[in-house]
Amino acid sequence: MAYTDIDKPSDYFETLLSTGDGGSQTFTGLDFQPDWVWSKRRQTHIHQLYDSVRGAGAGKAIATNNDAIEGGDGGTYGYLSSFTSDGFASTVGSSNNNYFNASGGTYVFWNWKAGTSVSGNTSGSGTAKAYTGSVNTDAGFSIIRHLGNDTAGHTIPHHLGVVPKMIIGHGVSGDDATSWTVYHHALGNTNTISLNETAAVSDSSVWNDTTPTSSVISLGSSGNVNDNDDAFILYSFAEKQGYSKFGSYLANSDSSNFLYTGFKPAFLIVKQTDGGGGNMNWGMFDNKRPGFNSQNGFLYANTNGAEDTSNATSIDLLSNGFQLRANTVGSNPGKSYIYMAFAEQPLVTSTGVPTTAR
Repeated sequence: MAYTDIDKPSDYFETLLSTGDGGSQTFTGLDFQPDWVWSKRRQTHIHQLYDSVRGAGAGKAIATNNDAIEGGDGGTYGYLSSFTSDGFASTVGSSNNNYFNASGGTYVFWNWKAGTSVSGNTSGSGTAKAYTGSVNTDAGFSIIRHLGNDTAGHTIPHHLGVVPKMIIGHGVSGDDATSWTVYHHALGNTNTISLNETAAVSDSSVWNDTTPTSSVISLGSSGNVNDNDDAFILYSFAEKQGYSKFGSYLANSDSSNFLYTGFKPAFLIVKQTDGGGGNMNWGMFDNKRPGFNSQNGFLYANTNGAEDTSNATSIDLLSNGFQLRANTVGSNPGKSYIYMAFAEQPLVTSTGVPTTAR
């Protein structure tokens, strides 16, 4: 059996960096047409998330650092105007282009490929509702936009063909703002944790106290993902050997917090799940900012804050996993964490070629 079926992870995930010039711009260089683009100005500005299921354009962004539905600033500060064959285009807003291309601003864009359209009706308890989506079973990633029915046991097809290990859900239309809701297999089906908050894991019926199956996600009646006739987005992830990993760990008291992933990470998020101690933010790292160890700058998914590149808050991305240094977000001694990681290169390709260290 081959170690991995994905020899070139950049066919499915890749990070782009840019420096703004103040105008509309087309961002290129990906090996695919993205279906999910997560944008962050590396100075103090909110996150901007777009996906091909909801579509591009003014008013389509959602932000992980707040609980707002689609809309927000609309076209005021610039927006992603279209997805292209190797990237995406942005348009200057009515005020400025802080979100994508402000003059002198620096930006990071995390990009994922789904690509195969799906649609149908939900099932389970309550009234069936329509859903649409995009899925990539090779990479273990799907995007599903569904309508809620306010009934526990409402089930949403994810189309991955295997059980997802992590799900990120958020409301995109309706009368009320909704907190970002995260399912992670390490936390179990009776718990949830919020992507836009520093809070620890909490007991919740959001996921109907039911583990996702290889075909559907079961929802409780929570307004965060299932208000009647409001629209919600679910980003679902299955593990793929040599490409993605959704794990957990207990931090120790020194700098030897090494986590094996089986690949050289290109992207990583870590979050403390129990209360107390130090930094409770969702720490975000990648292999492009600035691209070498002991200086890997982090951003926080739950804040609009600027990038931090201080040595006291660094992380090493290695050929087979990652190491959290002392005093780094993600290494509070005695505390539990979850993480999600995507590969730059598998540790060993399908033909037996090993990767190299950074």
